[in-house]
Amino acid sequence: MTNDTTTTTDSTSTDSTRTDSTSTGSTRINSTSTDSTTTDSTTTGGVLGQATAPGREHRQITLPEDRYATELAFLAAHDPGPRPPGWLLTPRAVVTFVTGSAGEALGLPKGARPGAGVPRRLVIEQKVVGERALVERCVVTLAGERGLLLVGEPGTAKSMLSELLSAAVCGTSALTVQGTAGTTEDQLKYGWNYALLLAQGPTEQAMVPSPVLAAMTRGAVARVEEVTRCLPEVQDALVSLLSERRIAVPELAGGEGAQVHAAPGFTLIATANLRDKGVSEMSAALKRRFNFETVGPIGDVDAETALVRRQSRAAVERVGAAYQVDDAVLEALVTAFRDLREGRSAEGWEVERPSTVMSTAEAVSVAGSLGLAAAYFPGDRDVLSLLPGHLLGVVRKDDPADAARLLGYWDGPVRRRAEQGAATWRALWDLRAVLEN
Repeated sequence: MTNDTTTTTDSTSTDSTRTDSTSTGSTRINSTSTDSTTTDSTTTGGVLGQATAPGREHRQITLPEDRYATELAFLAAHDPGPRPPGWLLTPRAVVTFVTGSAGEALGLPKGARPGAGVPRRLVIEQKVVGERALVERCVVTLAGERGLLLVGEPGTAKSMLSELLSAAVCGTSALTVQGTAGTTEDQLKYGWNYALLLAQGPTEQAMVPSPVLAAMTRGAVARVEEVTRCLPEVQDALVSLLSERRIAVPELAGGEGAQVHAAPGFTLIATANLRDKGVSEMSAALKRRFNFETVGPIGDVDAETALVRRQSRAAVERVGAAYQVDDAVLEALVTAFRDLREGRSAEGWEVERPSTVMSTAEAVSVAGSLGLAAAYFPGDRDVLSLLPGHLLGVVRKDDPADAARLLGYWDGPVRRRAEQGAATWRALWDLRAVLEN
């Protein structure tokens, strides 16, 4: 899964974050390949250079409800079981949509009548790497119409997971508010069309609903990205909304629109980063309105390498270029990221961690850059020779002094692996001067 946001704040520890909330511990989950899935009779997604749908061929990013429309339609017909109010799929089908069908082609039951273009057998693509149990807990939270807060370090695909869940539950992931220091209470509730306001006064027609209010009236899922970047007084606008399930509109007092009530099925997914700057502590009252799920980095090195390979390949091929980063380079890249992220190498050697987050999303970005450099500047330089410079750029994002920590990593694990005779690491050791300059 990688897109990229991960969990909550420098000032909010995981201990305090879990106060009065339901949390089941840290689980590793990340977005997987953006490649389309091929089935027995239908291929989902588009082919490079071909339009997937009118008006969508020029999008850099396709919303999951559009990208996986065939899968969603198939799963709706595949599992006709009971669904919570307002849901398009059953809870089990939502989990399958997110985690995939493990390479197995699912078949529609006899008598099922899917829409046009939906095959009767389909392999559901795995969209996240992580524990199915975490996704199940998220789905149960949403089925109970309780708020869900996904927390974790940046780059662990929290936003990707929230998008997928929203698309599967209510058919849209677009009812979203991006939290910032400048986010206002109006952006969480409602605003006004000032031309109509001046002409007619406060009326329902002049009111401009926020994405959250729109989700309430539809019985859909609203999303608030990086909620802890909002100021505390703005965050607390969600308290009454999540507890009373209605929004008061005092400007329309005395009329039918003075209270906007949430339709059955409405709920909210928020994300927050654990290690980040410019964040605000959540109040205990707001924490109690959410179930917390902690999304961690991918635990398995092979799974992370495969994800980085798929996503970086897709990014390069999306622009019509050939992907020319070999497995040895990718393995060295992912190994370095994991060593620096965890503060210990796979061999058990101590590594000084940089202050920046060495996330899987950053690894995908570096691998994509290496692929583009190989495609657009063929033969100029060996791809491996570009890796130290890109690692330095990532490490220095939060604190330029972290360059010394990367140099220490070179003098430690990189040198030791070179001395053990690993060809890739010998080549990287010979490139140490890049870090000094």
